[in-house]
Amino acid sequence: MICSGLLLLATTACYYDVEEELYPTIDCTTEDMSFAADILPIIQNNCYACHDAASNFGGIDLEGHQKLKVLIENNSLLGVIKHQAGFSPMPKNKAKLLDCEIEKIEAWIAQGALDN
Repeated sequence: MICSGLLLLATTACYYDVEEELYPTIDCTTEDMSFAADILPIIQNNCYACHDAASNFGGIDLEGHQKLKVLIENNSLLGVIKHQAGFSPMPKNKAKLLDCEIEKIEAWIAQGALDN
């Protein structure tokens, strides 16, 4: 009886979570963005399922720097990934890209959208 009471007390005891452990800070480095190392993996993981050369949904093929550059120049890339009014939100029927991924793409564009 006493053992079961102690066991019940031990399993229902309060504890305090540490906010830093529950919600760790994500370091989002946006300096010296590289197309090959930083941007291409984001595009491949989030966009190629629908917008590679084989799928080409909506007539949009994002394979290769030059094709992506066209969407940068007509200001649609940031509009769609930031879910801005007047743009079809992408990825379609999915959550918006992570803030850090969007920040990296914005920084890469601000740094000249180089094919590096």
